[in-house]
Amino acid sequence: MTNADPVKIMKQEVGKAAADRVKSNSIVGLGTGSTTAYAIEFIGDRLAKGEITNIVGVPTSFQAEVLAKKYGIPLTTLDAIDHIDVAIDGADEVDPQKNLIKGGGAAHTREKVVDALADEFVVVVDSGKLTDKLGSTFLLPVEVIPMAITPVMNALIKLGGKPELRMGIKKAGPVVTDQGNLVVDVKFDSLENPGELEKTINNIPGVLENGLFVGVADIVLVGEIIDGKPTVREM
Repeated sequence: MTNADPVKIMKQEVGKAAADRVKSNSIVGLGTGSTTAYAIEFIGDRLAKGEITNIVGVPTSFQAEVLAKKYGIPLTTLDAIDHIDVAIDGADEVDPQKNLIKGGGAAHTREKVVDALADEFVVVVDSGKLTDKLGSTFLLPVEVIPMAITPVMNALIKLGGKPELRMGIKKAGPVVTDQGNLVVDVKFDSLENPGELEKTINNIPGVLENGLFVGVADIVLVGEIIDGKPTVREM
């Protein structure tokens, strides 16, 4: 452990801090991304040790589903439950009001459904994801049904955005979401009112969901490296 990457250890510590908040007899929303992956691993570890019992997970992506099965977390669906006790998920940007931009992993539609349903939504990030203003460092992802890609991009331009179709890495062609849709990443020079913009974009015909999560997060756990040591604080 002494030679391990401090950033990796910090992500593990944040994931563990989130996993420690899960109580027995809970329905848990399982988010997507590298830090959340550690939370899923530690929830499975706590289950295996008997520290917690009777946990079922609701995955927000194929990635989360695969990890939950790997670490022995039983899964359920939204059709079979009437609430979610706690959701744990990452973010690409977090502002001082705990508003988020998500969607770097193209899973933000399912993430928003699950995270918004949770009684408590816990966000796990490293300090590099903190920003004074949303849109400063990360483009805004918008999930679009394929037939509407051109009119949606034209509508986003009219809103002052610079949209670009997200292309695959190690894959020819665009990124395709778990729902079979495409992702447009949009640069806005100024994102003054994220709550209004979230609604406006979602009202464009052909848009399924966008990556603005306004007023959804309850707790933000931030991992930092201080004097070479990983620490976790609550924002």
